[in-house]
Amino acid sequence: MGSISIIEVKGLSKVFKGKIRAVNRISFNVKEGEILGFLGPNGAGKTTTLNMLSTLLRPSEGAAKVNGFDIEQEPDAVRRSIGYVFQEPTLDLQLTGRENLDFHGRLYHLKKEDRKRRIEEMLQLVQLTDRADDLVKTYSGGMKRRLEIARGLLHHPKVLFLDEPTLGLDPQTRHSIWDHIQRLNKERRITIILTTHYTEEADFLCGRILIIDSGEIVALDTPEKLKAKLEGDVVILVIRNPTMVLRARSLFEEKKWVRRVDVFSRENTETSPDLKMEKMHRMRGVSRIGGMMGEMGSGEGGSIRKQKPKRHEDIPEMEIDDGNRRKDLGSKQLNLLVDNGSHRIPEIVKLSEAAGITLESVELHKPTLDDVFLSVTGRNIREEKGSFVEMARRHHILQQARGKRGVG
Repeated sequence: MGSISIIEVKGLSKVFKGKIRAVNRISFNVKEGEILGFLGPNGAGKTTTLNMLSTLLRPSEGAAKVNGFDIEQEPDAVRRSIGYVFQEPTLDLQLTGRENLDFHGRLYHLKKEDRKRRIEEMLQLVQLTDRADDLVKTYSGGMKRRLEIARGLLHHPKVLFLDEPTLGLDPQTRHSIWDHIQRLNKERRITIILTTHYTEEADFLCGRILIIDSGEIVALDTPEKLKAKLEGDVVILVIRNPTMVLRARSLFEEKKWVRRVDVFSRENTETSPDLKMEKMHRMRGVSRIGGMMGEMGSGEGGSIRKQKPKRHEDIPEMEIDDGNRRKDLGSKQLNLLVDNGSHRIPEIVKLSEAAGITLESVELHKPTLDDVFLSVTGRNIREEKGSFVEMARRHHILQQARGKRGVG
């Protein structure tokens, strides 16, 4: 990885219609040849940031440079410097793969011979040469994604933006796309900015991870260092009864050997293939565990922000029904961060039994990026129902990104 910053962002913000702040004064740099991951749930500000850096949206305040060009003063130069694989499919299904690439090359004014040569190179790079003359509508989801990556690289960009590149793909296809992304970075020295809400994707691909939540950067560092700052082991307690959830939290918050307690819902976690894969990934664990959490700083890396623990009334384990009665929304999960978790489990079980708390299951693993996200935001990355404001923000982002460049 080079030492030159190919992307520089200072105080960048985006406010829609003067009310919805999708991105709030973020600052960071990206080194040449780096893979930087934007990790966060839907509505966190990931796509909005990419749209500003790619000149699709005009910032409300702040500044940024891509490949040395100002995103507001030199938008054409920025566009020549980047490739963009959008979250939504943008291929013409009625054209062949080769025709899609040829059309893109013409838009960038590539000369005929250069265009033909680059098309063959890109088809070979993403292993689609044998399907190049088939209609794209006959391609699988993974093949379409690979073709979009090839299209984004056709005009020799310095930076490639990948917005949720494996969203909706099955685990096997997702890993195949990961391999292609890694090879692009290593062999072509392409700087890659990748947005995702898959923690295992960010962990596997990215040299550094920027965690963004509600439009703000809450952590920025390497995956290893982020996980190491959660010193200890994570013991997961699954509890069905809402009253017992409150009792368990009070019980373990009083124990000096419990560093922190977090609560979130486990709704539908056993039915999703992606979450099953993540659960297997978590059970394997990681070996690097280190120091304590630091305060969020203004530097390039090594920064992480403390999250104030949730109050009991913030725990999303119950809701009010029409009869003003509380009803259970499913099993809830308590994450206890403790030292020497394997030795603490018998004590945890014993204390729970003495307090009349029924545990459905107990799990132990080393800290993962899921735990890091939970620690710095106060909620699990899978909790994406969101508020009205978050839904409105996503609606306006989509409207402006699909239309002309927004005016802040």
